Amino acid sequence: MISFDNTENAFKSKSDSELNRSYFLFKLIGNPIMVKFGATFAPIALNIGFKGLIKSTIFKQFVGGENIHDCGNAIAQLAKYNIGTILDYSVEGKESEADFDNCLHETLETIKKAKEDKHIPFCVFKVTGLARFDLLVKVSAGEKLNENESKEWERVKARVEKICAAAYQNDQCLFIDAEESWIQPAIDQMANENMAKFNKTKAIVHNTFQLYRHDRVAYLKQSIEEAKKGSYHIGAKLVRGAYMEKERLRAKEMNYPSPIQQTKENSDRDYDEALKICVENINMVGLCAGTHNEKSSLYLVDLMKKHNIQPSDKRIYFSQLLGMSDHISYNLSFNGYNVAKYVPYGPVKDVLPYLIRRAQENTSVKGQTGRELNLIIKEKKRRAEK
Repeated sequence: MISFDNTENAFKSKSDSELNRSYFLFKLIGNPIMVKFGATFAPIALNIGFKGLIKSTIFKQFVGGENIHDCGNAIAQLAKYNIGTILDYSVEGKESEADFDNCLHETLETIKKAKEDKHIPFCVFKVTGLARFDLLVKVSAGEKLNENESKEWERVKARVEKICAAAYQNDQCLFIDAEESWIQPAIDQMANENMAKFNKTKAIVHNTFQLYRHDRVAYLKQSIEEAKKGSYHIGAKLVRGAYMEKERLRAKEMNYPSPIQQTKENSDRDYDEALKICVENINMVGLCAGTHNEKSSLYLVDLMKKHNIQPSDKRIYFSQLLGMSDHISYNLSFNGYNVAKYVPYGPVKDVLPYLIRRAQENTSVKGQTGRELNLIIKEKKRRAEK
């Protein structure tokens, strides 16, 4: 029986000083006023010479490094405990063709790096790193594109296909991240086209399903049916979601029904239902359960046992973010399950929006910071009593 309360396993990789740093950070993140202040102050601090402070604290907790080479230590450290790395170039909010081509190049480099390192089972990219947000809005809404926009859209599709083709040629699994609901149809379209093209024998390209949306279980079922008709495999990364406040606010301002579940219980129900659907169709599905939820993680463990799927079966992975939920990641790994951590990287100034989101997420998700803190306190006490 797996226990996520085993803090010795959870923090085996951390020295006392690293554990103390995590304690200090989660104490700060647990204070909404401090998080609000930090979100405002951090960009200013960066501009006036406090890069070193940011880099040695929150950046070190949640980010692998400023470039691929810098991620080597994080990759090696995780590999010591049989935990894989998902390299994630986390630069966002760019709008120029040069920036998009740079993101394309960087993503192709992650695939190349993964090919050389067996400890990197997945690579990932966001379509907004390769395309203008407003263009994705227009395509998703089914609006007619002018001549320039049509050419721009073709360039976006070509970038996405180039990445998926590189993943296929290198036999490297790849995630296409989900984003805001009003640009998701364009992302889904490209994900489905590339899954149909490159997933003929196994799941290489994976789409991401956000189960805090009330329509995603139905969409997962539809995707599986389409794959059956097209004789290809589905790659499914299941997450709860990351844009809840933004989604609800936009729906209210623009007077349309919110795509977000009315309650967390509904999200949890749909997440577990999606796990069940994927496991029941495992012969044509590659599944990554991206979750910090203990109950869903244990539910997937139970589903695997019920369907006689070995913990080491590469068709199923568990995943958490670097610096969070180590009690889930490490205890699953110690029990032989496939685990991979999302390891973001990029220049400090460019990764700052990601870091601010992590801090806000830990503050807003009920019990998240308290849980992390309690586990750290428990481990500090265990070590002190040794």
